[in-house]
Amino acid sequence: MNKQKDFSIGFIGLGLIGGSIAKSIRRIFPDSEILGFDVDQSALTLALEDKTLTKTVTAIEAMNDCDYIFLCAPVHYNIAYLPILKRIIKASCILTDVGSVKNDICCAIHDNQLDDYFIGGHPMVGSERSGYDAASDRLIENAYYFVTPSETMTQEKIIAFRTFLEDLGTIPIVYSPRQHDEITAYISHIPHVIASSLVNLAASKEDDNGMLKQLAAGGFKDITRIASSNPVVWEHILLSNPENITTGLRSFIRELEDMIAFIETEDARSIYAFFDSAKDYRNSIPEHATGVIRMNYDVYVDIPDEANALAKAVTYIGDAGISLKNIGITHNREDNEGVLRLSFYDNDAAAAAASLLKTYHYQVYQR
Repeated sequence: MNKQKDFSIGFIGLGLIGGSIAKSIRRIFPDSEILGFDVDQSALTLALEDKTLTKTVTAIEAMNDCDYIFLCAPVHYNIAYLPILKRIIKASCILTDVGSVKNDICCAIHDNQLDDYFIGGHPMVGSERSGYDAASDRLIENAYYFVTPSETMTQEKIIAFRTFLEDLGTIPIVYSPRQHDEITAYISHIPHVIASSLVNLAASKEDDNGMLKQLAAGGFKDITRIASSNPVVWEHILLSNPENITTGLRSFIRELEDMIAFIETEDARSIYAFFDSAKDYRNSIPEHATGVIRMNYDVYVDIPDEANALAKAVTYIGDAGISLKNIGITHNREDNEGVLRLSFYDNDAAAAAASLLKTYHYQVYQR
């Protein structure tokens, strides 16, 4: 798209994703008109104060002249707004969403005869925080962005939307809604179920002193990190994508049953092959690609037993202008981690911190 053109863009919902996309549009297309509608008045107030929004609207009908309308509210709200949008949307407008499941919204779009306007979307980003105050104008930058057009969508509109997303710094990938829901089931939805199952399993064996919790601070905490996600969100996701998720979970159960059989029959060759094939595929995954599940950018540092060693490490990073996201101490060294865990906002910051600390002769591990 021509970056000199002034767009009129409407946002229904200004949470983490909607707010981040709106902020990116304001940064890339500073002269665009951006309208916001949200039941959360505080989000609208913040977006007006930081000048992301041109104005707020109290009725969706005010978006009748928008070139793009982003549905960024929970899916049941998005569906409820469709009859209103059907009455007011202009012929050239592109209607899109940001949901991680496409089945329900696509069925509702079809029922409301909005297929000629709708191109589903799903930026493969996330955060441990939610709401507009967690939004960032760089969140979607260099992230894959699913584009799931309806079957009747014109190529002209698809190309226009892809170009718009590319201008925002994303990497659009076009899939059908059905393909999208299958892919996200296997790389996001099912892993969330498994992570939560592992946590519940450990919790069931916890002792009165809470030692499992203390010992789980290393690798176990990393592989189950996504179990800290919002349970309300995941309730809706699982019930919106049931066929793909249940099919995948049954396949996973068969994998576990195979491993049980390998162990019981002392089938060393099959046990080795199980871990070896997983290792090969895991190692083939791009190291710093942005996927559906939020990445961590962590550096682990061995702290020598001397005065102020920990404080000095943090001070060196601060003096270099590198922004720290979080600091933690781990006593579980099963993965050869250092005792000090430093978390950063992106890979460049993590790499710069690791390089800096090495110049001060700290033993650094990065992953």
